[in-house]
Amino acid sequence: MDARKETPEEKRERLRQEEIKNNPTGAFGDGFNRAESGNLADLVGGLGWKGTGILILLLVIGYVIYKVLS
Repeated sequence: MDARKETPEEKRERLRQEEIKNNPTGAFGDGFNRAESGNLADLVGGLGWKGTGILILLLVIGYVIYKVLS
């Protein structure tokens, strides 16, 4: 193990990552809630790679439906 002491920022990030692993559905909701007051990096960071893929897929499907109907 590392001999140096963990900073508060590192501890918060480690705990956040553990929560994301233990509760992916909650992380998905947190990502969308962060989008209201955050930026795209916060949204993608909260969603993880699966959530980001779903978001991109929904955007592409929405665009295709928009083009078909107009």
